[in-house]
Amino acid sequence: MSNANTLKPKRPPLYTPEERARRDASRWTLVQGILAPLQFVVFLISLYFVLYFLATGEGYLAATISIVIKTLILYTIMVTGAIWEKEVFGHYLFAKAFFWEDFVSMFVILLHTVYMASLIWKFLTPEEQMWVALAAYAIYVINAAQFLYKLRLARLSAQAEDEAAAAARAANPEPVK
Repeated sequence: MSNANTLKPKRPPLYTPEERARRDASRWTLVQGILAPLQFVVFLISLYFVLYFLATGEGYLAATISIVIKTLILYTIMVTGAIWEKEVFGHYLFAKAFFWEDFVSMFVILLHTVYMASLIWKFLTPEEQMWVALAAYAIYVINAAQFLYKLRLARLSAQAEDEAAAAARAANPEPVK
């Protein structure tokens, strides 16, 4: 009977050893690690205000301010994330390891930008603006899940690499001098 693990094709590691070293050395890794949870907290607060407005017709200003703050954090995390990708992978967006995350991020940015444009040029009603924000938030949740999945893959890959290196050292101990 064959082992189920032998039937699955082996997934290449998310990072090469060089990319992993660049990721670990980059100050932008810490910036992303701070901005991502901050953005999620702001998202949850904003989601409450948006849903409250849609349910009651009250609280438009609070919902609007929260969406603007969420959008500004999104723009910041996208710019700093692009810089991070440049440092780690050599180009600003659509690195092979994060292609689909970046692809979905473009739709998140597009909808947030449509929302911001609707505030400036007033081409949507307040209710329509909130529905655009909700659509942006739905795609944001999908995008956040993509990044969390990649973070988990990166941790598992690093753990497997570390275990393999430890096993290799144990199998071939250096001679005592």
